[in-house]
Amino acid sequence: MCLRNIVARTLAIGLGALALHPAASVAAGERARPIIADRRLEVGAGEQADLPLYLSQDWTRPQPGITRAVLVLHGRQRDAHRYWHTARMALARSGLPRAAVLLIVPQFLDDADVLARGLPPQILHWSAGGWMAGLPAHGPRPLSSFDALDAIMARLADRGLLPGLRHVVIAGHSAGGQLAQRYAVLGRGPAVLQKAGIGLRFVVANPSSYAYFDARRPVPVDPEACPGFDRWKYGLQDLPPYAGRPAPAADVLAAAYAARRIIYLLGDADIDPQQPALDRRCAAAAQGPNRLARGLAYSQAILLAHPDAPQRVVEVPGVAHDGRAMFTSVQGLAALFAWPAAER
Repeated sequence: MCLRNIVARTLAIGLGALALHPAASVAAGERARPIIADRRLEVGAGEQADLPLYLSQDWTRPQPGITRAVLVLHGRQRDAHRYWHTARMALARSGLPRAAVLLIVPQFLDDADVLARGLPPQILHWSAGGWMAGLPAHGPRPLSSFDALDAIMARLADRGLLPGLRHVVIAGHSAGGQLAQRYAVLGRGPAVLQKAGIGLRFVVANPSSYAYFDARRPVPVDPEACPGFDRWKYGLQDLPPYAGRPAPAADVLAAAYAARRIIYLLGDADIDPQQPALDRRCAAAAQGPNRLARGLAYSQAILLAHPDAPQRVVEVPGVAHDGRAMFTSVQGLAALFAWPAAER
């Protein structure tokens, strides 16, 4: 789809009719108590801080047969077990040999999960939703969810453990899509993989919002009525501590982001402006009336600014806000497991 058609379609979806308001929606299932993943990865040095995760193979010993790793990020409900099931289903449908693919599904818990489950103090936990934006954990140490992803990337880049690894995919749906997109903006892990000669692709599926690189938005916004519209996680003002001090300049981050291989995987039926988990804060509403419109508008903005960026939009016909349907669709399977010759 050409950029001019994307603009026309975005407008047709209803950008012009959207009323901005500052109220936040209450996400469905936000207080659900998730099943806790069965494996652990120690993140950072110093006081122990562990990230729960699911793994399809043992990555603590050499696995020369693994050539691909697919990292799947869960949604707001922290339901890693459901995404773990989806990832395994997708791999089975891909036709690839299971022994050649390492599936990884990390779990980012919030404070209430740790209390409700009586988890040990070394388990990482964030504020409700703080992990989506790479904010510091509330315990046991103020590590970012981006630090946790960096630890996973470092393990994947260990040639002593994974000498045959060639390709990594970081895929997230909904809130996981938010985490994936923002990690593509600030994350250090991609450079570690590149140094090890490992290709990386991001799959950003149906997030509620994106991190913009300037103050322009698809829907006109009054900064006085919506003062946070350009702050992180919606823009680059007030970046989280993970970004460092002084924080990188916007043009530097934009150029690095434009060099990332990214597929914006969008359900063409994810158009409900009242969908319970949709972010309806004014900062998110300025990006469009629904997830499809927001994804089309954001990808258009990136490709207009960087026409040669290795990024593309892939729409999944007939799918609304459903992570399993997205990742097990024909388009989703290709995004997760197919590698064009140009990327090999």
